[in-house]
Amino acid sequence: MAYVSVESDERMEEGPEGLEFKSFLGADPAAPNPNAGRSPGVGSADRGYLQDQPKGSSGFWQIEYYQPYFDVDTKTVIKRCYSTLIPSNSAYSTLLNPSPDLYGPFWTLTTLIFTLFLSSSLAASIASYMSEGEYDYNFQLLSISVSLVYAYGLGVPVALWVALRYLGVGEWSVVEAVSIWGYGQFVWIPVSLLCVIPVPLLRWSLVGVAFGLSGYFLVVNVYPILTMAEAKATRLLIVVVAVLHAALALTFKVLFFSYYVADAIGPDIPLPGSEAPADNSTLTTIVERMFS
Repeated sequence: MAYVSVESDERMEEGPEGLEFKSFLGADPAAPNPNAGRSPGVGSADRGYLQDQPKGSSGFWQIEYYQPYFDVDTKTVIKRCYSTLIPSNSAYSTLLNPSPDLYGPFWTLTTLIFTLFLSSSLAASIASYMSEGEYDYNFQLLSISVSLVYAYGLGVPVALWVALRYLGVGEWSVVEAVSIWGYGQFVWIPVSLLCVIPVPLLRWSLVGVAFGLSGYFLVVNVYPILTMAEAKATRLLIVVVAVLHAALALTFKVLFFSYYVADAIGPDIPLPGSEAPADNSTLTTIVERMFS
């Protein structure tokens, strides 16, 4: 057996027969062991809590799958919103770089719902007050705005994405489609607030401007995706997008921006045997009886 002297400087030395010795003179045997009393294999690392989860491992039906798309700061969302109002910054490469999000589109559509209801209610109350009439809030408009805005801002892009996937276009994700449609409706928020002003020409002009800006934004971002399809007829889907967008603008104008101050039509005509002047409803009844 070989014996090797060991110094107290904790050096590793090798004996003549390949044996290794290590000095433990510096260790305090009375010091408590932090791992004492802990059973092996039950720590956080053993359970897998501290391990990095692979990105995209969750299915699209799970909430964890959509968490990265809500990880965006307020400055980026505001920049993407007002960039839709500038035609030169409407391209996808400049707006949604480096990645799309769902946080901004969700709040854009939700804010639009409430601004449509509040602005239309305020415009109707102003028109009723100036017309010396009574006004009752129509909460049915709120449910209409919820259905209309969410159906167009969420349902249309998802349906278009499904159609493109069926046609073999896989370069466009559903998140990108929803993000483009959501940010594209931002222009309707300030327009709905300005349409409180009861001037018909001004309201039509504002609706036309909103239709042009949002429509241009959609065409610039959707048409390049349609050109990737092998079938040339796929590009005609842009016509469907334009028609749906025009229908949305006209619906907004008719349902939410059509409250004006009502003036009396025609002179007051006293009824026979009565000194009180006839109101507009009585005049309408007389005219209907004359032509019935």
